[in-house]
Amino acid sequence: MVKPEVLSPAGDSESFDTALRFNADAVYLAGKSFGMRTASKNFSFEELKLSCDKAHALKKKVYLTCNTLPRNADLPLMPAFLQQAAACGVDAFIIADLGVFEMAKRYAPEVERHISTQGGIINYESALAWYNIGAKRVVLAREMRLDEIAELRARIPDELEIECFVHGAMCVSFSGRCLISSFMTGRDANRGDCAQPCRWKYHLYEENREGQFFPVEEDDKGTYLYNSRDLCMIEHIPALVQAGVNSLKIEGRAKTYYYTGVTTNAYRHAVDEYWDHRDEPDYRVSPWIVEELEKISHRAYSTGFFFGEPGQETVNGGYIRRYNAVAVCEEGSNAENVCVITQRNKFLVGDTLDILPPDGFSFEVKCLGLKNEEGEEVPSAPHPMQRLWMTTDRSIPQGSVIRKRNP
Repeated sequence: MVKPEVLSPAGDSESFDTALRFNADAVYLAGKSFGMRTASKNFSFEELKLSCDKAHALKKKVYLTCNTLPRNADLPLMPAFLQQAAACGVDAFIIADLGVFEMAKRYAPEVERHISTQGGIINYESALAWYNIGAKRVVLAREMRLDEIAELRARIPDELEIECFVHGAMCVSFSGRCLISSFMTGRDANRGDCAQPCRWKYHLYEENREGQFFPVEEDDKGTYLYNSRDLCMIEHIPALVQAGVNSLKIEGRAKTYYYTGVTTNAYRHAVDEYWDHRDEPDYRVSPWIVEELEKISHRAYSTGFFFGEPGQETVNGGYIRRYNAVAVCEEGSNAENVCVITQRNKFLVGDTLDILPPDGFSFEVKCLGLKNEEGEEVPSAPHPMQRLWMTTDRSIPQGSVIRKRNP
């Protein structure tokens, strides 16, 4: 039994730094080309080098996604991309295409190669085939059950690592191989440009009543014909570890620093807590850890395919958002409980705020006062990225995420 890695997403430098601050073991990200999330800011080579240096100083790892399905016209750009990424210090490439896999071996042989979930690995023979040509890790298809993962683990060499998605959005198509976006918008999901039409609202019409559109609503948010729930395996870390999973992957490179911080914090504590109690047959994850994941914007949670066929979310296809991030603590509280914050959403003096520190339990504070950079007292924090001095009734550690419960 091996303690699994907590692998967090980063779509920009702020999310990357947040993942490290909340103690991810590794972070996966994309460069400006060949990644599956063009909606993210992603990383220039200069930013990638800086991020790798930060991670390695903390003995953390960085995995670079190269998991689009490139066309012929894309391939001449690949050698230089791989070589520059290797020079930046990335620890692994995440690859879906066999040709790119071979090019990575040729142009950056020192970098590990991991097989993306886009590779559709759903059986041990497929995993073995990739291992035999040099793969260090396989990211299994989300469609696999836990018992199938355990069997796969038993039939492959110990040296071949297994990575599974454990949290976040799930594509309605097999292993993300979707053509709906291409058909409806011309944006190719297999090249990182999915428009997510499976999340849109739809209406029906009857062919003899042209121009009349009929919503078949489950609620006032509309009808979600394709809508899947979000994956959440926070209560099943023991089962994942016992099945032989080496890396627990959090989806979300297109999401915010706040999402990255909360999910990383929750899975970090869940893994550490289980590992300290792994000999206890009746172990259950602490309720506060589960509750943390209710404080981010999400769709209704499910366990995906791990325990059988998942259901569609038909009661409420929209997002559940109980909290908003309102600030980040840039400088921790002094002896007078005054900290320096950067505003992200409006809040008021007198508000009760929920604090998520980089290491430890969340807790509540009262905002007793705010001052701007001129030293003037202000009643609220209305401006994005405004720097403020906040007085509270309890000390706030540097790096904490500050949030407020929605009405």
